[in-house]
Amino acid sequence: MSSETLLYIILSGIIAMVVAGFQYYTTKKSMSKLNMLFLVLRFITIFSILLLIINPKFKQVSLSTEKPNLVIAIDNSSSITFQNQAVNSKNIVSALTTNSDLAKKFNIETYTFGDNLKASDSITFSEKQTNIDNAFNQLSQIYKASISPTILITDGNQTYGNDYEFAYNTFKQPIYPIILGDTIKHIDLKIQQLNVNKYAYLKNQFPVEAILVYNGETSVNTRFVVTSDNSVVYSETVNFTKTNNSKVINLKLPANAVGVHVYKAQLEPITNEKNTTNNFKNFAVDVINQKTKIALVSNMLHPDLGAFKKSIESNEQRSVSFLNPNETLNQLNDFQLVILYQPNNTFNKLFDALNAENKNRFLVIGTKTDLNFLNKINKNYTYEITNQTENYQAELNQNYTPFLVDAINFESFPPLNSPYGSSKFSIPFETILTKTVNGISKKDPLLATFETNGRREAVLFGEDIWQWRAHSYLNSKSFETFDDFMGKLIQYVASNKQKSRLNLEYESFYNGNTNIIIMAEFFDKNYIFDTRETLRIKVKDIVSNTTKTFPLILNNTNYQVDLSNLPPSDYSFTVSTSNEKISKSGNFKILEYNVEQQFLNADVTKLKQLATNSNGKHYFVAKTDGLISNLLNDSRFVTIQKSHKKTLPLIDWNYLLIIIALSLSVEWFLRKYNGLI
Repeated sequence: MSSETLLYIILSGIIAMVVAGFQYYTTKKSMSKLNMLFLVLRFITIFSILLLIINPKFKQVSLSTEKPNLVIAIDNSSSITFQNQAVNSKNIVSALTTNSDLAKKFNIETYTFGDNLKASDSITFSEKQTNIDNAFNQLSQIYKASISPTILITDGNQTYGNDYEFAYNTFKQPIYPIILGDTIKHIDLKIQQLNVNKYAYLKNQFPVEAILVYNGETSVNTRFVVTSDNSVVYSETVNFTKTNNSKVINLKLPANAVGVHVYKAQLEPITNEKNTTNNFKNFAVDVINQKTKIALVSNMLHPDLGAFKKSIESNEQRSVSFLNPNETLNQLNDFQLVILYQPNNTFNKLFDALNAENKNRFLVIGTKTDLNFLNKINKNYTYEITNQTENYQAELNQNYTPFLVDAINFESFPPLNSPYGSSKFSIPFETILTKTVNGISKKDPLLATFETNGRREAVLFGEDIWQWRAHSYLNSKSFETFDDFMGKLIQYVASNKQKSRLNLEYESFYNGNTNIIIMAEFFDKNYIFDTRETLRIKVKDIVSNTTKTFPLILNNTNYQVDLSNLPPSDYSFTVSTSNEKISKSGNFKILEYNVEQQFLNADVTKLKQLATNSNGKHYFVAKTDGLISNLLNDSRFVTIQKSHKKTLPLIDWNYLLIIIALSLSVEWFLRKYNGLI
């Protein structure tokens, strides 16, 4: 409290005494006891009111203690069960969580992880993937401002993600790995990696690359065999020694029939081999009869051209050829789609040919586009000519109906450079992206599609889309999200299929270790996405002839169902609506593969390095006796006392109001009782 405030309080006391004395003090030699009481009550009332007006502030200091956290992160993947370490893992967790000394010193928090981190002590060892680095990334967000030594109970075998050996760079806590699994090196043959294209083309050959690894001291001979429908399609004898312990085999297989073909690559086991699960891998190839050929026509150089080619050809079913307008005239029938990049009057004959053939097309309009020529030759829309340019950003239209569009944060993408002005369509069209300037929507399409006379057309009103692909990579460390969007757009424009109210998105086959997600879109009769419908999927196992039905869950702009729990087999399915009786069917395969069963030993080297780098210590599952005592005696993990200083204004003190009300009430009651009122 300041000296100025203290002076005000003293002055308030004097004023309260003067006012109370003026009202109740008499000139008699001695005041009555009743008047004295009235004077005191009035003084209390006036002084309390003046204190509320001054509202002095008082500082309050409170002390609290904060115990360090003890984080227990448990590997919940199926590799723990495969290595017969499930019981050991649960016993260790129980010993740590029930230890009274640890509970006194630490706040014990338990987590399980597979592909994601979960705050849970329910251990099932059922996760199909392991991402230890991702677990540390999430823990670093939770415990970045506290003391939180971490016990990592795992075999150290990670199936995907960044190398967790360097997790200490983001997770600034001591890590104590408890190593589960066999540390003895056994003789083992393994197919380390199998590289094969997802698609192949009829009457062609597709390449397969197999990376084979051997762990052992002696020389061995075995055979590498590839079979399909119990028939051997490739075989090769392979020799390994202690020093020459890896082989790369490249082969080509014929694609003789359309459809999904499943193959099994296998290294024949040798004597005394403990783990034979990692000796084989299944793979599949979808043989298609047609490759979409796309002509990218331009008579100028621009980075957009390379971005279009890279993005479109990320799907091997599509190929892009760079042509000028005159070259395209002679090869027009070879292409399913023509992309016209910033056309001018040199495109005149090409437009005539496209109209004559009623060919699908994709126009890109930019600052070098001849708008006078385009408005003259095009009857479906016109573009306002202002001879000025503008940078337009994109806003996704959530009600776009022709195909599924994923929200890939278009609003954060760099603006596209475009002629300033608006477009005017003379036919019905659908907007995918809308123009915005400084966050204000212009209600004008930036990317639109339409169908007319049995053909499809898309128009992009802007250049520099190469920046979008680059920005997508910065956001997700991959071009995949942008390329998927572009692939869907190209697939739609290149196709002549009629619009459907029920659209499905799924793969023809899935590996057993991947998430199996089937997505659906359902539209009402006006082709507006309908969130009121109930969709169900009936899945039939063709091999066992069993059928299961699952509901599809509404997820923003589509319906989804997760079928990841289905076992490997061949499946047919039907997605149907409940109210309007519309349905669509399809087929897919789930290949047998469990990545968690590919490991024979614990990854001791990385776990030791992780402990050393983070200033922790590693322990083997059979020798964890010293862990608890080390944690209890480590001077880094101490309880912290914190002081919290609060400033409390007097006006928040409710008791003062009670005192004022009580003094006034007592004064009034006594005056009334003594007949003074």
